[in-house]
Amino acid sequence: QVQLVESGGGLVQAGGSLRLTCTATLSGRTLDYYAIGWFRQTPHKDHDGVACSSASGGPTYYGDSVKGRFTISRDNAKNTVYLVMSNLNHEDTGIYYCAAGYDCGSGGVYHFGYEYKGQGTPVTVSP
Repeated sequence: QVQLVESGGGLVQAGGSLRLTCTATLSGRTLDYYAIGWFRQTPHKDHDGVACSSASGGPTYYGDSVKGRFTISRDNAKNTVYLVMSNLNHEDTGIYYCAAGYDCGSGGVYHFGYEYKGQGTPVTVSP
């Protein structure tokens, strides 16, 4: 079982930055066993994959709309995953969810089928 809690959301002006944190509570496995990703729900898209960090030091994946602006990282010792978001724009507004699964994708294609997700944290970017 995996429980995930997101934090760090809030209101930011366009062009600004935020860091989201996902803290995991695990039973039976370490965080390194799981792929951990972020997706968001926006007014225009119900499910938009943002970033994913593969298990066991595998590759990271990013959604096309955030490449070059968002960075995902993880601290397995602290059971924590971060999403640093820079150069935010109004289209980044939404609820951001942390999720855990087994694969971010395959063959270089980002397709994260998660098993667990948190409750979400809201991000609002003012124009």
